[in-house]
Amino acid sequence: MNLISIYDLLEKAIQAGASDLLIKAGTTPAMRVDGHVYPTDRPVVTSGETEALAQDIIYTSSRDHLLQLGTVERVEKEAGKLNAEATMAKLRSLEEIDLVFTVPDMVRVRANLYLQQGSVAIALRIIPLQPRTLDELNLPPVLKDCVSKPQGLIIVTGPTGSGKSTTLAGLIEHINTTRAANVVTIEDPIEYVFTDKKSMIQQREVGSDTKSFSAALRAVLRQSPDVIMVGEMRDPETMEVALTAAEVGHLVLSTLHTSGAPQTIERILNSFSSEKRPQIAAQIGGGILCVASQKLVIKAGGHGRVPAVEVMTGSPTVRRYIETGELGPLTETMREGTHFGMQTFNMHLAALVNANTISVDTAVGASPDAAELRQMLRK
Repeated sequence: MNLISIYDLLEKAIQAGASDLLIKAGTTPAMRVDGHVYPTDRPVVTSGETEALAQDIIYTSSRDHLLQLGTVERVEKEAGKLNAEATMAKLRSLEEIDLVFTVPDMVRVRANLYLQQGSVAIALRIIPLQPRTLDELNLPPVLKDCVSKPQGLIIVTGPTGSGKSTTLAGLIEHINTTRAANVVTIEDPIEYVFTDKKSMIQQREVGSDTKSFSAALRAVLRQSPDVIMVGEMRDPETMEVALTAAEVGHLVLSTLHTSGAPQTIERILNSFSSEKRPQIAAQIGGGILCVASQKLVIKAGGHGRVPAVEVMTGSPTVRRYIETGELGPLTETMREGTHFGMQTFNMHLAALVNANTISVDTAVGASPDAAELRQMLRK
């Protein structure tokens, strides 16, 4: 019998302010706090215990889904059991499993179940029940202006764990509290669950509500959307449909795993053949509202993190450079574009240092150009 409760482990992680909980056989569970991994004070878990924890997670996720469908208790129990067994069979056949479940009145949890050295391992991402506001997230005010536009493209970028999903949720929640709009999200999986306020928000999950991002995007244009949120632009087809949606009159929000604003444009263009790039460049240039590239940096004092954000907005100069494929001057354009709300990573890092929000060492460690940043700080 499993003596370790997934809820006990999650409660411990939540109390510590962790973003992730990591479990594998042969060691004590660990948690990620402010970007660093620390062991918990819980006992070492066995392979049998990790499998039992995985079964608990699968059943809880199945039960959540069936409750959303209003299934009666007896059917829910039997169907949940069958679904859990089928999911465990997929895991044992070397398929990684993504699931989401809710701990009532506490958190949402995104779970990834996988095998390592022949035993089940678990990675849990802890998600607040309510999206945080853009102000609470300490994001640049220009993002409010961008997300208030009726059409165009907003891309949030950064490495894994940089808070892209949280920023995207903050943008959607800002729309939800300020505009009467029909918002359709396409996610894999659904992380934050929104409550309708001024807007109607319809959340579609890849695998449960639709076959793929690209299939859902093609269909969404017939669903009377004002705002479309795509969890990630994973492939050229999704990118192209998203660009077209922005071009024909919708506000489109999405994410990419890139390290900076100019690199984001380059990444999209390089996803297409050389023959198609001029058309894609014209679509990006015509529709771009903002690229916000972020990374999380530790606060002065060592507790908590704050986003450092590079912002490139769709100024006439930025649009012209993108449309012509001349991406080299974009960084200098951001340096000179503060009146359009633009800033480079180094500009924001310097501002955070000057506000005593982060230390100089932290800023230099996070900087893409440490020499330039040191020069800015000396001035």
